[in-house]
Amino acid sequence: MDAAWPAPERRDTGEWVLRAAGGVTQRANSVWPRVPAADAAAAVRDAASWYRLRRLPVIYQIFDHDGAAPLNAVLDSLGYTRQSETLVMSRPAEPHDGLPASAGVEISEHPSAEWLELWWSVDGRGGAAELETAREILTGCPALYALARDDDGGPAAVGRLAVVPGGAADSGGTADCGAAGSWGGLYCMATRPDARRRGYATRVQQALVRAGGERGLAGYWLLVMASNSVARKLYSRAGFREVSRYCYRQERPRRALTGC
Repeated sequence: MDAAWPAPERRDTGEWVLRAAGGVTQRANSVWPRVPAADAAAAVRDAASWYRLRRLPVIYQIFDHDGAAPLNAVLDSLGYTRQSETLVMSRPAEPHDGLPASAGVEISEHPSAEWLELWWSVDGRGGAAELETAREILTGCPALYALARDDDGGPAAVGRLAVVPGGAADSGGTADCGAAGSWGGLYCMATRPDARRRGYATRVQQALVRAGGERGLAGYWLLVMASNSVARKLYSRAGFREVSRYCYRQERPRRALTGC
């Protein structure tokens, strides 16, 4: 997952990975506590200094497991919020994944202007500079991009299949899209608001999985907000099951000093 959404700037402490992307997306601007820090309080102070130098809020991506308890205790004492609970769902590859892709869905190895415009209009935050940073994140890992068109030929839905080596973390940018044992991550699933509930998202998801099947992928994962019941049902019908979950913990904004 870290390699599938690579931050332009990162620092690996040996225990944690600090990621920054000018504030574009929480994932790319958060601390990934890869293993518990020997001194959680000291590591939190160091992380805070790193992000403040970049004028970014301090955010942690914390998975739900027992090893996170010491860090959560430190963040609780500092008043960090909990937000954006997210499920990680996955499923192994299946024999029918290699069948021809859905009609009306275009697959590319690069995000087109139409693809970017639709995705950013649904999920984007910011202007041209932020979009360019997002493009850098998207293209920092080998990936496939799907675009479904409506009956009038307009872009209706998009999705991205990031491909990274299975079994080990990768720094991004060097994976072979056909490498044996690779897993694909479904990202950026977005449908134009007036085209929702018409099957476009399902067609995009199926097309990407089938494109991955043609490349011999071993399986697939995706991320979905716990609160998004519609998307969770869509993915469950496609055979995805929850395997983990995480939330973001963010420092509370500091009040500005008053007076002269």
